[in-house]
Amino acid sequence: MKKRNIVIHFLVLLMLIATFAACAATRTQSSAGEYVDDSVITTKVKSLLAEDDFLKSFQISVESFKGTVQLSGFVNSQKAVDKAGEIARSVKGVQSIKNNLIVK
Repeated sequence: MKKRNIVIHFLVLLMLIATFAACAATRTQSSAGEYVDDSVITTKVKSLLAEDDFLKSFQISVESFKGTVQLSGFVNSQKAVDKAGEIARSVKGVQSIKNNLIVK
């Protein structure tokens, strides 16, 4: 009976370790928590860009990975590029910006 309990406890512990290892982040893949954080950051940046009267007419794509926000698309002035970067930096959780906006 004791041997059976030890085996069951060992298997439960092994499953817990495997679960945590599967949810851990790697260099190229975010964990479940980081994915949620990045999606919240992306949503906040997109909504702030859409609310801004100056930028809402432009199609600016927003992607986030581990706190780094990438902005891409076409705008008509350097002022729009600067404004988009400023808005993205204002969101809590943003660690850095990759600004790939092109002035056409």
